Amino acid sequence: MLLHTTTTTSLSLRSSHRLTKYALQPPNAAVSSQTPASAAHSISDTDLASRGFGLRSSADGLDLGHLNSVFAAVGFPRRDPDKIRIALENTDEILWIEYEKTKRPVAFARATGDGVFNAIIWDVVVDPSFQGIGLGKAVMERLVTELLRKGITNIALYSEPRVLGFYRPLGFVADPDGIRGMVYSRKQKKKK
Repeated sequence: MLLHTTTTTSLSLRSSHRLTKYALQPPNAAVSSQTPASAAHSISDTDLASRGFGLRSSADGLDLGHLNSVFAAVGFPRRDPDKIRIALENTDEILWIEYEKTKRPVAFARATGDGVFNAIIWDVVVDPSFQGIGLGKAVMERLVTELLRKGITNIALYSEPRVLGFYRPLGFVADPDGIRGMVYSRKQKKKK
């Protein structure tokens, strides 16, 4: 899904909707910016379970070694597992899908933010062996819904231009209201 590269596009989801709390099984619910939390998911929790997938909302039981392998398989650099653990400890929302046969993560996304106004979604990945069956959409729908349920309406993510089409149907737009994001870069241009 989201690959690490120096060319990224900032996307935001804007919504003025306040959503009512929904029951959390492992935390789920699906929406785009115009869809109420009670709307059907593109893949229901029951359908995911019948296909051998479990939704998880904490890092408990998350195999960081395998998650790191999924990151690498989609083009992220390999990460230090201790740093992944620290990142997860500082994550506000996490959602991943476990393939029950192997007990390994096959889809993952997380969000950080201030808990009130703003959130950024990070590390959206789906194991290449499981891409194309709706797991990325299932994770994103539920993660966005949980953020909206909390009243967080300024939701951003970074994406490679080649996968923007994945995020648009979920309510994300590039450069809303003419906003242009900036990213700090250590690369300095040489003075002539």
